[in-house]
Amino acid sequence: MDLSNLKPAEGSKHSNNFRRGRGHGSGNGKTAGKGHKGQKARSGAPRPGFEGGQMPLYRRIPKRGFTNRNSKEIVGINVDRLEVFDNDALVTVEALMEKGIVKNPRDGVKILGNGELTKKLTVQVNAFSAGAKEKIEALGGKAEVI
Repeated sequence: MDLSNLKPAEGSKHSNNFRRGRGHGSGNGKTAGKGHKGQKARSGAPRPGFEGGQMPLYRRIPKRGFTNRNSKEIVGINVDRLEVFDNDALVTVEALMEKGIVKNPRDGVKILGNGELTKKLTVQVNAFSAGAKEKIEALGGKAEVI
């Protein structure tokens, strides 16, 4: 038994489209799961996050800037990190992960031009800086964009 295998007992969960207020024989009649009286039992109850007129938490917390939903998170690697590969090796995102250079490629991997390279490599990643491409091709290697 693992935590990933846990699930509720058969018949213990109701679906979200359960019909409320259809008689006491249905198991959810009379007050239809709203209890007795009070503001939350009435129609027009306040929206989620309403704190009775007090300034709500989502308005008390300071906000700055915005998150661009079209932005991509590219992982940058300098050319000198490719020295761990053998001469004439094929360097892919998977190979970089196996060597532990990249842990999570996120939206892509870009090779940057900082440092020196002494080996001829075929590098296949998402992007290259101009300097990195120059250094790879100067040694007879290939810089291929996938």
